[in-house]
Amino acid sequence: MGATYFLGRFVLTPLARVLYRPHLEGRSLVPKSGPVIFASNHLSFLDSIAIPVAAPRPVHFLAKASYFDGEGFKGWASREFFTAIGAIPVKRGAGQAALDALDQQKQLLEQGKAVALYPEGTRSLDGRLYKGRTGVAFLALQTGAPVVPVGLIGTDDVMPVGATLPSLRHRITVKFGEPLDLSHHGPATSGRARRLATDDIMAAIHALSGQELANAYNESPAHNPIERIKQVLPHERR
Repeated sequence: MGATYFLGRFVLTPLARVLYRPHLEGRSLVPKSGPVIFASNHLSFLDSIAIPVAAPRPVHFLAKASYFDGEGFKGWASREFFTAIGAIPVKRGAGQAALDALDQQKQLLEQGKAVALYPEGTRSLDGRLYKGRTGVAFLALQTGAPVVPVGLIGTDDVMPVGATLPSLRHRITVKFGEPLDLSHHGPATSGRARRLATDDIMAAIHALSGQELANAYNESPAHNPIERIKQVLPHERR
């Protein structure tokens, strides 16, 4: 990640802890070395900052490539900020773009690094915990990396959807759970193994966050009849 990342971690982490006084639980449960996947609920843009700040080791996550492509001072500032907090640019989307993102994360894990992912796929706008998509489980089963469940509480109060700046009036809580070894479910090539492993991950996140369960996928609004049909038909949500 270069000097920008390590300088950012050295400066931003203690600054964020002073400003937001996060309540941290379970940091001692996080493996200090080797590959690990942080699987978290997703309530706010701030989540991708809260996890690296709270974790006892460097954490990387994928961010929209557009955050790194801007021009001028604003583009430079965005690029430096996201690099400083451990973000790696990726083109968002389904199909090949989703597979490329998984491959990037696999490479990080093979290097013994930690990555953070959101099994719900996108932010919960109503505060409920949605069903997990199987991409995180696929990555865990494919690489053998343990999954550390994370429960975030209050990040949506500090920075709700639509806010441009975080509030200083609220505190957040970050809870790390016991690492999960999901290998007993079977190989990554098994759809059943991926589904059962995903359900284990989501159950662990729910135990930490205490959110109401939505019992549905957090789907983006369908823009045409074909998309609506795809959402109704049974298929695996990666």
